[in-house]
Amino acid sequence: MALIELKNITKYYGVGTEKVKALDNVSLSISKGEFVAVAGSSGSGKSTLMNMLGCLDVQSEGEYLLDGVSVKDMSENKLSHIRNKEIGFIFQSFNLIPNLTAAENVELPLMYRGVPKNIRREITRKALEKVSLKHRMNHRPSEMSGGQQQRVAIARALASSPPIILADEPTGNLDSRCSGEVMRILYDLNAAGKTVVVITHDDEIAEKAARVLRISDGRLVSDSNL
Repeated sequence: MALIELKNITKYYGVGTEKVKALDNVSLSISKGEFVAVAGSSGSGKSTLMNMLGCLDVQSEGEYLLDGVSVKDMSENKLSHIRNKEIGFIFQSFNLIPNLTAAENVELPLMYRGVPKNIRREITRKALEKVSLKHRMNHRPSEMSGGQQQRVAIARALASSPPIILADEPTGNLDSRCSGEVMRILYDLNAAGKTVVVITHDDEIAEKAARVLRISDGRLVSDSNL
């Protein structure tokens, strides 16, 4: 059974004659432990697809099965649990809180989940260690490079040990050296058993994935295993 399965997913935005079709009859499946790149130009529907996969938005038509269960039938509490525990999100803009240290940024979601202080501190330390930033735990985002900030964001995504990592243009704001560092971390996570989906407009990044899905005008136009 596929971990992720989309069946004829269509997503509209707007109403009436102003409706725009952001996704158009997309069907795909992703197995546990895969490393998949979703490639396409700006406006192709990549980020809308990520929102669907991450349970941040719901389809207008079709069915999304996550681990065999229809997302549309899930309560808001269940969806919230999935977003908090089952999926780790990594964004292009890092989304770090400027006045918090690296450790505090990683720890914050754990605090909201009610994880006891001593446990969340240990989880945070291990997560930052995993991305080679233990020595920067007490630095704020303004005191770190873009690559280091993205590694903090990855540590934050890892803190709840989610089985799925969704990365939306994770190297979009980084130079080639930092991009390489971030991608190596994602490859290592995949090697450790995580299912990784990377959204990218960069063909060089996409072509390093074992499988590449290409989106154009909201449609899945190719699905290749390299």
